[in-house]
Formats: sequence, C-alpha cells, structure tokens
Amino acid sequence: MNNNPNSPFTLHCKSTECAARRGEVKTIHGTFQTPIFMPVGTQATVKSVTPENLKEMDAQIILGNTYHLYIRPGHELIKSFGGLHTFMNWDRPILTDSGGFQIFSLKELAKITEEGAAFRSHLDGAKLFLSPEDAVHVQEALGSDIMMCLDTCIPYPATREETIKSTDLTSRWARRCRDAQTDTGQLLFGIVQGGMHPELRQAHAEALIDIGFDGYAIGGLSVGEDKTMMQEMTDATIPHLPEDYSRYLMGVGTPEDLVEGVYRGVDMFDCVMPTRNARNGTMFTSTGKVIIKNARYRDDKKPLDPNCNCYTCRNYSRAYLRHLFQCREILSYHLNTIHNLHYYLQLMATMRQAIEEDRFSTFRNDFYSMRESE
Repeated sequence: MNNNPNSPFTLHCKSTECAARRGEVKTIHGTFQTPIFMPVGTQATVKSVTPENLKEMDAQIILGNTYHLYIRPGHELIKSFGGLHTFMNWDRPILTDSGGFQIFSLKELAKITEEGAAFRSHLDGAKLFLSPEDAVHVQEALGSDIMMCLDTCIPYPATREETIKSTDLTSRWARRCRDAQTDTGQLLFGIVQGGMHPELRQAHAEALIDIGFDGYAIGGLSVGEDKTMMQEMTDATIPHLPEDYSRYLMGVGTPEDLVEGVYRGVDMFDCVMPTRNARNGTMFTSTGKVIIKNARYRDDKKPLDPNCNCYTCRNYSRAYLRHLFQCREILSYHLNTIHNLHYYLQLMATMRQAIEEDRFSTFRNDFYSMRESE
C-alpha cells in the first residue's frame, strides 16, 4: 500500500469488512507491529515480571510514566545511565506518557495555568512544576522512543464551556511541545481531546494535524463514561485522523475494548488492567474472567485457560494458583501477571492475523461466542 515517507507508520493492509488495519511503527529501538497492546511499566518496571518474561510473551513495546519517573528517581539520574532502556535493561521500544493524566488525578494537589501544571509530589508534598517544554525535555532525557505531548485532561462529566477551554489549552500546549522538541530521533504524538462532543473532537484533531505530529492519540476516554459513549467518541474521532499515521487509544482497556477499538481502526492501546487485575486475582481467559479466589477452584486440576500456552498455564493448576493467591504469596502476582499479559498480547497477535487474512468479522464473532457469562 502507498505510505507517507515522512510518517514512522507503515500501513500493510486493511479489512474489507470494517475499519481494522494492520501496520507497523518504526522507532529508534526497533519496529513494532500493529495493532498492539503496550504493557504498562509505570516506574521503569512492568509490575511482577522481568524484561525477559516480557520478551518471552513477545511484548514489542512497553509504556513508562513521565510523572512518576520525574519524581522518583528523577530523569537526570536515568539520563546518566544512558536512558530508560539501559536503566531497566529493555532494548525494545518504550512509549512515555506526558504525566498529564497523573497530574489531573492529583486534583487538589495540582493547579493548571497557561504556563503549565503546578503540583505537589504525592510522595512528600514537595512543590513541582511541569510545563509543556519540561514534559518534552524530561522525556528526551528518559530516551523513550515515543513521547506524548502534555495535555489537560477533562473530567467527566464536564460542560461544553469547560471542555472548549481545556481543549484549546491542550492545543496551545501541543504547539509548545512540538516547538520544544530537539533532534533526538524520538517520535512525538499529539493527543486529541474534546470531551464527549464529536464536533469538538473533530476540530481538535484538525488543529493537531495542522501542527503535525508523528502519531495521534485519542485521549480523555475511559474516564467514567459508559462503553457506548466511549465507542461513539472513538467513532467520532478516528475518521478525522490521518490514515498514514498511527492511532493510539489511551488507557483502554478490557479485552472487549481492544477488539472494539481494532474494529474501529485503532492501532495502539495501553492499560494497567491486565497487571492490576492479576494482582487482585482476576484473570482474563479465552472464555471470560476467572476470579481465582473462588472456592470452585480449590481442587481444580485444570490450567487457568486450556486454550493458553503461557508459562503459567503450561505448568500450574487453578488449584495451585488459588492457593498462592489465598496465601498472598509473591509468586501469585508473578504467575498471574504472566498469564494476563500473555493473554492480552496473544489476543492482539490473533487480531493481526485475522486482519491479514481479511476475516476480522469472523474473528470478532468467534471472540464473543466463546465468552461465558460472568
């Protein structure tokens, strides 16, 4: 297919049945295949697993968090090690988010102005400040392959006036981020806001395209709205993003969210759900969720998911996994996380193959038909 030589994204093929598409993104630490799920490594680690575990399950790119790394251990320290890749022993691509969502989450500890975000550390209350320029320079010091513009997150619900004001500020910050970027070879993605207003999302997408970025993210979703509205806003945004650049739906989501996102033309996803739920004993399988603490698994000799070939499912029974979780053994978090991440990554690989073979609708129907009532 024809592709834009100025874009790091290459589109290989598209479904004839829906908006699903198959491509790849080239970065300074290698190329990753899309659609893709990025395990979240907030503090320079994907909780409970090693980089070697991640490679074994074919994680092609992971995510780090600018806010947390800025506070601890500090971007300058990480830079002194040669960047985040060397610091955490990961030689594949890394995306760092801008920290905007974490600052937004601080609420009473943060104040947003035209200049940037003033906030207090959640660790010791120290006064800190992050401007759009700072967000870029911190991410350049971290050495991530994909950097995100600093944006202002819009609460749900929000009035139209509040949404316009916040989205316009995000546009001005996006321009400042682009202007602050230096020639490091790192990619910079803009983030489309606009709340739950389709026309505002269209206008903001057009404003970001005018500035020109290496990829475009859909932000401000999965913040409390229902699934239908999230899908409607995705539908309202995707058509206004350039086809020859990658599209990233931030902070999403469940396996069903991934399938529906790919169906609508999304290329990239991230979410803490597989790792956080693993530590809480909620496991994702080909037939739906398994709550491993339930008494029904006390003497269950079957693997967690008979259709899964991850390390956990190859070696351990549901009964053993339940025992570990009930005892709060550290191994429980490790084995559960291996399975959940493997499930997510394998789901994405299956979707990539379905798009290549132009049978995504069949895949989607089969996916739902296998789900048990939860």
